[in-house]
Amino acid sequence: MSIDRRKSTTCRVGGINIGGNAPIVVQSMTNTDTADVAATVAQTKALAEAGSELVRITV
Repeated sequence: MSIDRRKSTTCRVGGINIGGNAPIVVQSMTNTDTADVAATVAQTKALAEAGSELVRITV
């Protein structure tokens, strides 16, 4: 099965390329109160263990 992808510019986040011809990156975002550092770290670790390659955190 071939999927047509729209053209996009590659963006580098740390060591991960996003967009362009880069492979799809599994990513997620925390939904904890960022003032609760322990909960945010715990959720980030859980997302990484579940396979997320990139975790976004709001400030």
